[in-house]
Amino acid sequence: MTGWMHHLIIAPILLPLAAAALLLFIDERQRVAKAMISLASTLLLVGISLILFRIETSPNDFDGVYLLGNWAAPFGIVLVLDGLSALMLLLTTLLAIAALIYSLARWHTVGAHFHTMFQLLLMGVNGAFLTGDLFNLFVFFEVMLAASYGLLLHGSGPLRVKAGMHYIAVNLAAALLFLIGVSLIYGTTGTLNMADLAARIPDIEPDRLMLMEAGAGVLGIAFLIKAGMWPLCFWLPTAYSAASAPVAGIFAILSKLGIYVILRLTMLLFGEGPSAGFGSSVLLYGGIATLIFGTIGVLASQALGRLAGFSVLVSSGTLLMVLGINDGAISSGALLYLVSSTLTISAFFMLIELVERGQDAGANVLAVTMEAYGDAEEDEQEEGDGVTMPGTMAILGTCFAACGILLSGLPPLSGFVAKFAMLSAMMGTGAIGVPPTAAVWTLIVLVILSGVAALISMTRAGIRTFWSSIEGTVPRVLVIEIVPVMFLLALTLLLTVRAEPAMQYMDTTIRTLSNPAIYIDAVRNTPVDGGQADAAGAGGEAN
Repeated sequence: MTGWMHHLIIAPILLPLAAAALLLFIDERQRVAKAMISLASTLLLVGISLILFRIETSPNDFDGVYLLGNWAAPFGIVLVLDGLSALMLLLTTLLAIAALIYSLARWHTVGAHFHTMFQLLLMGVNGAFLTGDLFNLFVFFEVMLAASYGLLLHGSGPLRVKAGMHYIAVNLAAALLFLIGVSLIYGTTGTLNMADLAARIPDIEPDRLMLMEAGAGVLGIAFLIKAGMWPLCFWLPTAYSAASAPVAGIFAILSKLGIYVILRLTMLLFGEGPSAGFGSSVLLYGGIATLIFGTIGVLASQALGRLAGFSVLVSSGTLLMVLGINDGAISSGALLYLVSSTLTISAFFMLIELVERGQDAGANVLAVTMEAYGDAEEDEQEEGDGVTMPGTMAILGTCFAACGILLSGLPPLSGFVAKFAMLSAMMGTGAIGVPPTAAVWTLIVLVILSGVAALISMTRAGIRTFWSSIEGTVPRVLVIEIVPVMFLLALTLLLTVRAEPAMQYMDTTIRTLSNPAIYIDAVRNTPVDGGQADAAGAGGEAN
């Protein structure tokens, strides 16, 4: 990566920051101008992310290190682009453009500074994916959280405000734990650069190593709260279901930010050496509990928003279990599952508002009552009196069915491909003469049961909504609202068609992560530009 393309690494941070600053100077009444600036910035982000994604990162050519201020690591701020961060950047920007276009129908006008907070959220998330040191990870994490507070409360309403207050309290506690963990790590190792930290861990004395691991454990709790691991996840379904549709759509990536950081630090700091396997049992058993809790929540949910919220927990639980098992072949399929489930859940959150637009409040509760006790006033329908489904309902029904297929992991879409890749890797150990462990068998059973639970819940909700709707009214849906949902679902179809190259990319990414020396050497040995180096050398001679 040479020339101007190398500077694109910092663009996903600077571009939304500049857009957010510009939007602050524009009056709220100029909504069209603010929307166009935000849309142009996000579209440009998509283009930049596509370019960065297409830059091949191989174990023998790791050149995605960007030194801010031209100071060598670990003394300066460093950004690192590898296969994993490029994948997460692209996923974030695709969700962002879909959520932003959806919001232009009406949601961006129901409160102040929506576009500013949206751009700051993108800046924080992108920065967290790119940063190479823990302190700046904390900075970007705080920027992301501050923007998410405002976005969750956007549109007001008592339910949204109540859920927002709980969300703020929980995430402020997570931020405090983050700061404590970072302080402990710095106090024992003297560095916060991830590559430098990984290189120093083998030489730490045993007593200081215990304190460093304690700091890493506290830091891990902060991100497990964000990832939604049980029992730290009770806030998530309520908060996500209370958010406006486009906000919930972009929030689908936030839980995956927690998964990303845990994966990055686990593979880099605790993949080998004296602390190898640190925290794996917590991830394994926590993932089992989260997956069970999410599956029960999916089955118990009557409201579609709650069902989507618990689907986030099912996704997080599955990924945490895979991280706890720490098997490369399973992790490759899990990365594909991460992408597929995030796209699906984001589309589902936005689809829910369109589906429920034609229903009265409490319609789901009334439907459950009618299922249990029947409808005494129901008239028998005469033969031949069928009702024609309007085009809007047909499109919504098709999208709803696609979400159900993806969440349950049925063929032929990417949800099935991802789960099949994981399950085949789990069972593949038996083919080479090594029987799957009890943890692997547990994951196999839970993944299958969670898919069955999603199928039952989505089928039940679909029947109530499209086949036996109490109101029988057709919701008014704008093209600008349904297109983002169809766009995200089309991406899952593309992921299905291009499953082979997608899995090859995931395999390469996991192999690179499994060899921390590649990351460490690239960051620590990246040279500064000649001008800064000459100046530093001249200063040293003068002294």
